[in-house]
Parts: sequence; structure tokens; C-alpha cells
Amino acid sequence: MCGIHVSLSSAPRDIPEAVKTCLRNRGPDFLGQTVCSNDASLAHCLTFSSTVLALRGDHLARQPLVSPDGRTILCWNGEAWRLDGHRIEGNDGEAIHDLLTKASASDASSRQDAILNVLRAIEGPFAFVYYDKSMEKLFFGRDRLGRRSLMLAQDGISGDLVISSIAEACDLRWKEVEADRIYVVDLGPGSPVSAALLRQPVKHEWLAEEHIDFVSSIGRFNKALPSDNSALASTSPSVAMLKDRLLDSLRLRVLHIPPPPLASPTSVRLAILFSGGLDCTVLARLTHDLLEAEAEIDLINVAFENPRVVARLKKEANGEPVDFYEACPDRITGRKSFAELEAVCPGRAFRFLAVNVPFTDTVAHRRQVISLIYPHNTEMDLSIAYALYFAARARGVAVGTDGLMGAPYESPVRVLLSGLGADELFGGYRRHSVAFSRKGYPGLVDELLLDVSQLSTRNLGRDDRVMAHCGKEVRFPYLDECLVKWAMETPAWEKCDFENGEDANGIEAGKRVLRLLALELGMRGVAQEKKRAIQFGARTARMECGRVKGTTLLS
Repeated sequence: MCGIHVSLSSAPRDIPEAVKTCLRNRGPDFLGQTVCSNDASLAHCLTFSSTVLALRGDHLARQPLVSPDGRTILCWNGEAWRLDGHRIEGNDGEAIHDLLTKASASDASSRQDAILNVLRAIEGPFAFVYYDKSMEKLFFGRDRLGRRSLMLAQDGISGDLVISSIAEACDLRWKEVEADRIYVVDLGPGSPVSAALLRQPVKHEWLAEEHIDFVSSIGRFNKALPSDNSALASTSPSVAMLKDRLLDSLRLRVLHIPPPPLASPTSVRLAILFSGGLDCTVLARLTHDLLEAEAEIDLINVAFENPRVVARLKKEANGEPVDFYEACPDRITGRKSFAELEAVCPGRAFRFLAVNVPFTDTVAHRRQVISLIYPHNTEMDLSIAYALYFAARARGVAVGTDGLMGAPYESPVRVLLSGLGADELFGGYRRHSVAFSRKGYPGLVDELLLDVSQLSTRNLGRDDRVMAHCGKEVRFPYLDECLVKWAMETPAWEKCDFENGEDANGIEAGKRVLRLLALELGMRGVAQEKKRAIQFGARTARMECGRVKGTTLLS
């Protein structure tokens, strides 16, 4: 995880101190800056700044990455897990920069296509800004699914262009870079600086060839309808195939994580955002199969003091003491799933981290969280962001297997796993069952296709800004390109067979393929767990006024 800040202006441009602090929070290991001035006749310069959170390779790769001759510069924020289907060993930022530099040495007529093809071959979450001085072109963008943040602002008066991981100010100039294209700004000679800077970036497709039926530039969605009723079971091929692909995704994301600074060799290196629900608990269970026996895993579970809910609980308690944190739905589910994990994973040192957030803390961090989620600005955005923000801070109390609170604990990990994406891929939302009840499989297929096609426009940039501010990198195993491609190509009834309803084991149809995998892994309680939105499970929704709607704009 890194912080990117690149400005194109008539003179070197200083980063505002508040922004520099946020960038350092994203990448506390190193802050670097490179200033590149073009031909004097163009009268503009590029200022590249990067901060680094070192998680790949055996050394700190200082950024911005600059070629020995200074002709190419790369600011890289992300994880290139594969290139053309092959895993990248060592530091991925350096590997990508080397390939881009070689592409920049191609014949002038094919140079841009060579650069675009390198970028198109990357699998993984990333945002980047790349400059080729010989071409006088600036390339930038986010990965196909938009898993890393990148913001853009153009000043119509000064002509300045700024590309950054975070917005410098909450004003209308700033917008998120769309994840559907690679963007190129031509800074060639013959244009005054204002005209050059205000020129619209040219968009280049993620796919080099035309595939109009590809979804998110990843694969074709299977719209087939079943010819008969075939109920999903633990022995169904899709269950075993999901397990294999999820294990492949997890291997990339949980193995070879370097130890946190000042940590002992056996210290915990990985934490899971843990509500106790199906998606995150399956990740924890499979991660147990991959990590060495002595590795610890932190399970971060957040619960909030919601004044509106607390008042109701106190009234219902008739004067008796009430622990409103322990009464949070996600805390109840989290403890239950934690106990089940302990039972099926003997010997694994899982640590349940109970993060209890007083209302005073929520209020104290309100302005900070609002600035991080911008340009998202609704009450629902804030409710979700609160839960992610305090989970990423990872400060709470360790809970033992006996359920008793232990000592205060702050997790030192720098890598978080999130279960996001499973609902969209496997039909876990209520709207999926509603679509089936109204129009059968044709309605369900349309709804699943819509969800997958909108993954890149969802809120992953917002979530990245919130959690990266705490010096953490969040990884999404369900959003691995290979897994997403397989899920799109798998017929709907092999993921969620709503026509069969709840089965004899109490397994509901939504995300049935994942529930059956949980059952096969020995977690019956988890397999039966109902879906619940994070803002309701952690009780961050409607904290100050019960009548406020999720769509209400923040003031």
C-alpha cells in the first residue's frame, strides 16, 4: 500500500501538510519526491511524490521509481499478483517499472501500445501514474475493479492537474478516476501550458481487442437457464471448484507477508475483518489450512455505542446493567463463529479482537472520516466507513476462547483480509431472492450480471482511503480476477438455486455454493448464518437520529 501524489503545474508544487500527513499514514516506511521539467518551451513541470508501505520483496523499494536515465517515472500503489497469468516474485512495483521502461524503449510507432499492453496484463489491485519523458505522455488509472483509490482534480484557472490517492480538499474539483479505462494525457510540444493541462485525457480500453460481451474486462457472464431442477449439494462440482479457486486466491494474499516493524519472527502478520458472517469466516478457515502451524491470526470485530440503541436497551433492562457492545449483532455472531473456528482448527492461535467504540470516539473522528470518504458524502457512506475505519485501527481487547476479556491489545498487522465481493458473485443480497421470486432465473441472472458489472463503480476507492489511513492494506480474496472470471462463467443455479429454498441442513439458497463449502469445512453454524449489512451488524447506522436516511447528505 502506498500513497500517490502527482501534480502538473507551471512550477514545482508543494503538497499541503494535511495531505502529506495522510499520505504518510498510507505509507509510513518512506516518502520520496521527484521533480521533472519538460522542454522549457512548454513551461510546465511534473512533481511526483510517493509514500511506501513495504509489503513485497526483501527490501524497501523507494518511490517514485525512476529509470537510471530519468526517462521513465512510476508511482505505484497496489499488488500485482500476476502478469499474463504468471505470479510476480519479489517487489512488484520494481518489476512493473522495469517492464514499462523496456516498453518505452520500443519503436516510436509501437511504444504506446507496448506500454498499454504491460498495464493490461496486470492482475491485482492497483493505482498508478506513469510518465514517459521521450513520448511526453502521462499514463494513469486504477485496476479493472477499482480496488485502490485514485483521485483527480483540474483547476480551470491555474491549469494545474493533480492526481492523488486522496483529495486535497472537499470541493467540487475532485473526482474519483473511473476504473473502466487507462487514461493518457498528451503533453507534447506546441501547446501552451494551460491548453495542455486542460486537455481531456484520452481513454484506452483495458482489453486490447474488442470484447463487447466481457464484463469488467474480465470475462463473459453465463446467462444460461437451467433445463431442469438440480439442487446444489456438498458434492456438487461448483463447491469443490470454488474451494480450489479461493485457496489459489488466498495463497497469493496470505503467504510471505513480511513481519511488521519491531515484531518477533513468530508474531501475527495477518488480520481478518471479522463480523462472524459466512464470507469472512470461510476466509479464516481456509487461511488456517495455508499458514504455518505457529502463525497467529487476528480476528477484528467492531461494536459501537449507538446512543439510540443504548437508550432502548437500558429501557428494556429495567435498571439492570447492560453491556451494549456485547449486545451488538456482529459481536454475538463474531463470538459464535470464533468458537466454531476454534473447534474445527485445533492448535491455531486465533485472537478475537473486540474493538469497542464509544460514541465520544465516533464524534471525535467524524471530520477525519468524512474527509477520507470524499467525494462520497451520504449518511450510509459514513456509517460503513466508521466500521471500517475503527476496525483498521485495530485497537481493542483480546478475547480468550473462554469468552473472557483479556488485556488491551493493538494488532501490529499491516495486512487485512475482507470478505467483500462474495454477495455480488454468489447471490447473497435480498434483492437476488426478490428478483428470482418475481421473474425466476431470468430475473436472477439479470440481477447478478448487474451486480458484477457494477463492481468497479462501487465503493472500493472509498473503503481503501478509510483503511489505508491506518497504515493497513486491505486484500479482497473474493475479488481475485481468476475467481471473478470463474464465478461469472458459472451458471446461476450452481451458485444460488433459489427454486429449492432452504435445504434439510438449514442452508438457505443465497450464496448456497459458499454455504456448502462452509459445511464441508466443518462449520455448520457459519453455513446457516444470515446475511447482515455491516452498518447494522456493528450498529453504526442512524447513530444520532433515528429518522436520518442513508441517502441523506452529510452536513
